[in-house]
Amino acid sequence: MTENVRMVFEVENLNNASPATVSRCGIVYVSDIDLSWDPLFETWNNDRVEDKKFTSAEEREYIKQFVQKYFWFGDDRIGVFDLLNKQYNYTMHVQPVVRVTMFLNLITAILKRIQDKQIKYSKLEFEKIFAYCFAWAIGGLFETEEREKLHKLMEQIGAPLPQISGVKMGQEKETIFDYYINLDTMDWKQWEAEAW
Repeated sequence: MTENVRMVFEVENLNNASPATVSRCGIVYVSDIDLSWDPLFETWNNDRVEDKKFTSAEEREYIKQFVQKYFWFGDDRIGVFDLLNKQYNYTMHVQPVVRVTMFLNLITAILKRIQDKQIKYSKLEFEKIFAYCFAWAIGGLFETEEREKLHKLMEQIGAPLPQISGVKMGQEKETIFDYYINLDTMDWKQWEAEAW
């Protein structure tokens, strides 16, 4: 390695680091309590406006409203991640900052396609996109039972979910995870295998 090369490692903990490793590295510790996930939304929203990458003038306000609705809810403003830690089981633990980053990456990709196609959308259609990204970023690591619980939670907070009959939900365990947003109709469409 040449002298002008610098490496940065981001680790969850230093449980397996030897004293020699620690003494040779400059270590900056930032607690997830000190640096929460909230600023990610604000920075992302501001960057989209500054870079003029927003898809509509209302997008910035939609984002603020939906972050309040989906990530903070109830009169006592319970955070979604507090609720998830208490009532849900993940197959693999992932920090809230990582899940929010996954959400932002997914919604950025969808909004780019919308911008490229110059699609106009309503607030309801934007919320469908938001709900889709929320479901996959927050519940993508859930097993079927936990996905059903998340679907019901999203129903309770008033998310514009796909219309699923009680039979399909009960017997086939169908949830929002079985649908995607068709950008041609801006509505829910069930995942299907492509014809060969």
